[in-house]
This record gives sequence, structure tokens and C-alpha cells, in this order.
Amino acid sequence: MQTPGKRKLVFVVDDEPIIAETLATILKLHSYDTASAHSAEEAIALCRALRPDAVISDVVMGKMNGIELAYHLSATIPECKVLLVSGNVLTDSLLEQSPAAAVDFPLLAKPVHPQMVLDFLARLSS
Repeated sequence: MQTPGKRKLVFVVDDEPIIAETLATILKLHSYDTASAHSAEEAIALCRALRPDAVISDVVMGKMNGIELAYHLSATIPECKVLLVSGNVLTDSLLEQSPAAAVDFPLLAKPVHPQMVLDFLARLSS
């Protein structure tokens, strides 16, 4: 759990609402402030307004994928850390082919155990 008074704001982005809401609930139970979005475009609008500490994003989504979202956030809110999650075996090649390849975004395979996400977030504080 986090240190009291040092709550981090974390957005969870997934086009499957049940996944986004479940992970956001788990993070809330571990003392993170959270919000969820169901598209990269919705996440960008939220990020502009609220400037989260971290974004946990699915890779394969609608018009804009999670890699494009991560690249956008690294350019516009560089202090926001991004963790990508994907159940798609082609995600590694998508990362290599994207402009985001120059940025080292951690990637976890779905299904993601919540402890792995919590470990990622804990490293942000250290």
C-alpha cells in the first residue's frame, strides 16, 4: 500500500469496460485515486484535465491504440508513466514499428495479475 497522504492518480484504459473498472477498483482498494476510460481518445481528454501520475493501458483498442496513446502521453505529459498491457501476441512487433519504439514502455501480457500492476506503481514512488 502507499504511504498516507501521497496518493497517486492512476488511469486505467481498456475498451472492455469490465476490465477497466475491475482494475480501477483493485487500485482504489490499494489507496490509489483512479479513473477509467474506454478509449485512447477519452483517456487523452482525461489526462489533459487531470494529469495522472500513471496510465495503465490496453494496447489493442479502437481508432487509436494504446501504443499511440503512450507515445502521445510521453510527448505531452512526460511525467506520466505508462504501463501497456496486451493479450495480443503481435504487440511486440507493433511496439517495434511505432514511433514509441524510441521510448521504453513496459509491457505486460494479459491476463495481468493485479500484483504486477501494483509492483509497477510502487516503483514510481521509489
